[in-house]
Formats: sequence, C-alpha cells, structure tokens
Amino acid sequence: MISARAADSWPQFRGPTGDGIAADQSPPITFGEDEHLAWKTPLPGKAWSSPVIADGVVWLTTAVERVPTEAEREALLRNTKNDAKKFKSLAIAKAIELKLLSVDLESGAPLQTIDLTTVETPDAIHATNSYASPTPFVEGEHVICHFGTFGTFCVDRRSGSILWQRTLPLEHGVGPGSSPLVHDGRLILIQDGMDRQYVTALDASTGKTLWTTDRPPMEAPTGDQKKAYCTPIVVTDSNGREQVLCMGSQWMVSYNAETGEEFWRLYHGKGFSVVPRPVLLGDVVFLATGFGKPELWAAKIDGTGDVTETHVVWTQPKGIPSKSSPLLHDGLIYLVDDNGVASCFDPETGDLVWKKRLGGKFSASPLFAGGHLYFGNHEGDVFVLTTGEDAEVVQTNHLQGQIMASPAAIDNALILRTDKALYRFE
Repeated sequence: MISARAADSWPQFRGPTGDGIAADQSPPITFGEDEHLAWKTPLPGKAWSSPVIADGVVWLTTAVERVPTEAEREALLRNTKNDAKKFKSLAIAKAIELKLLSVDLESGAPLQTIDLTTVETPDAIHATNSYASPTPFVEGEHVICHFGTFGTFCVDRRSGSILWQRTLPLEHGVGPGSSPLVHDGRLILIQDGMDRQYVTALDASTGKTLWTTDRPPMEAPTGDQKKAYCTPIVVTDSNGREQVLCMGSQWMVSYNAETGEEFWRLYHGKGFSVVPRPVLLGDVVFLATGFGKPELWAAKIDGTGDVTETHVVWTQPKGIPSKSSPLLHDGLIYLVDDNGVASCFDPETGDLVWKKRLGGKFSASPLFAGGHLYFGNHEGDVFVLTTGEDAEVVQTNHLQGQIMASPAAIDNALILRTDKALYRFE
C-alpha cells in the first residue's frame, strides 16, 4: 500500500491507504459556501461515488437519468422482479447515461466529460442509492470506472478514450455499491449479488478475467440476505503472506490475489448488505457486519481454513454503522452509526471509550486529516472533531446539498462532493 505521508494523489475509495487517513494534510476546520471556499463546481447527474485525484485532476463518475413520470415509474417497477410492497423504497430510471468527469484541482474548471455508455431500462435501485455509487480507481495512466452490473470501463487519463470495457451481469437488488481495487495489475471486484456471490480478478490492462472464486455457502431464505456491497483491502500478515480481504454477507474471506485461492474464512453471522470497508491494525482486521444487527468484529488475519472458532478477538454489538466505514488512528477506532451517533472504541478490547450524538443520517465514511476527524451527513453538515479519549466537536459546517460521498484531503485542501457540486476548501 502507498504511504499516506508520501501521497500526492487520492487514487481510490478512502484515499491512498484505503482507510481515510491523510495524516500529513492540513485542510481547514471551518468552511462553508462563503468561507475558505477556493471553488465550487456544479456536477451533472446523480452519483454517490467519491472523488479520486491524480496529477492535479479530480475524477468523478456520474449517472444522468432519464426520469420517468409516476405512471411510467410504476410500469417500470412492475416489469422488475420486485414485490409491489417494496415499490415505495425503490427508484428506477427510463435510461441512464454513465459518464466520467474530470475537474482541474487548482481552479475547479471542468476538463472532460467522457461518455461511457447508455443503459436503457436499467434495474431498479434503492431510493437512497444512485446508479453511480462505486468510487473509481486511478491506476497509472488509467481510470477504472465500475458501475456493477451496468459496466466496468478502463479509460486513458490523457486522451479520454475507453481502452476496454466489460459487463459482468449481477442482480444487485438495490443497485451497485462495491468499489474496485487494483493491485499488482489485477482489478479485484467483489460481486455479491442476489443471484450469485463471487470475487473476481481482471487484468487491469486488458479486462481479461484472471480468476473467479465463488463465496462460501450461506444460510439464507432468499438472495436478499446474501447480497453485499463491500470494497476489498490488501493486507500482509506477520508471516509475510499477502491477502485480499473481501467482506461479504455472513462471511469475511481472505484470498490469494494471484490465484483466487482462499486462505481463510470467518463466519460473522446473518449480517447482509455489508457496506463498510474494513480497516487493519497489525495482524487484526476490524469489520462491520452489515444490516440486520450491525456489529464490529476484531479478528486475526494469520489463520488458515475456517477460523471462526479460533481467530475472533472481540465483538462489539452497540452503536455500529451499516453504511459508514470505521477509521483507525493512533490506537483508537472511530465511527458514526447511520443515525448520527459517533463512537470511539479501544481496538485491543472493543470497549467503548466515548459516544457523542452528532445528528442527521450518515452514509459517507469519515476522514482523518490535520489532527482532526471529519464526518459528513445527508443533511449537508460536516462535523469536525478532535481525536483521542477526550475528543470533542470543535466545528459544525454546513453545505447546500446532501453528502453521501466520502471526502478527500490533498494539497492541504478538503475536496468534498455533495449531490449537487464539487468543492475545494483551503
């Protein structure tokens, strides 16, 4: 993994190390629509994907929807496999235009709008999701854009041309969510749908499938409780064994990135629709178990086979998010649950250190930068906290829009996406 201290890019979901840590950055603590604002750039379409940054350019995906009338929406939903009882919680478009956008990091000027594909009559998604929720990955001269079942694209950063594209059909149930990971030339994708659950690796330069490994068997009455939306992480245990950890419904599984061979598996119960990306401390991984009854688990990563009875360090059943990822810094774990209660836990014991009500609904993952924690909610509030056992809220900032994407810190600036615009604060 890239050192956060050496980072001059923000290449993936949650930054250089994939964990929301930007220790060397010093973005502002106080900011708003008219305070410490370097620029604000309106964005087309609707997307919850987070911005990625390289060589002075911010890259974002989006989906421009052809919105149906209410009558058309009802007709489209009736043509899906969804139960009519679920229609109120679903959204659907007549068609979606998937695009990759680039914005100048210094000025905020739009640079390119790259048309990737148009999908006619796409599947329904959850009303709180978007058709472009997975965050892209910058790899060398390329940007990998993943939209789940709607397509995967490799784009040349210089020319804007599409070098290859693949479609890996999957029944997401409520839309795509898993972001891609590129490691040693392999594009790792978690494909946990209602119809099938597997992990696959593609050649990042060609899109050719290198390996595909099915998930362990699950005990669930329907595919709805088998689906998941997590993003993989690469770890190396104390024995020098490199692993790709892929959290899913009921199971956390470790794979060999070269071959897809399974190293170990851990059964975490009936949790499903898992979103939070795990974090690592030494030989211990910290994972949230998803919807149902979210819990935070700590497990050792140096095992082989089924490690359920041997490698669990502790479990914490209270105050755990089903969407936002945990953040681990300086010997403490920070997180915020779906309903706006932030908590801090001791990673050695799982004991609660403190709990604070921030307010609002949360999906975006937190950021650590410049000695502070940044938490953004659906209502457009960004809470800035100090760290440690006596942490406190030092500032509450407000933006015009909904925050679903996770922020980036680079150039001692905060890059933040709402449902309407992209901001730079410095």
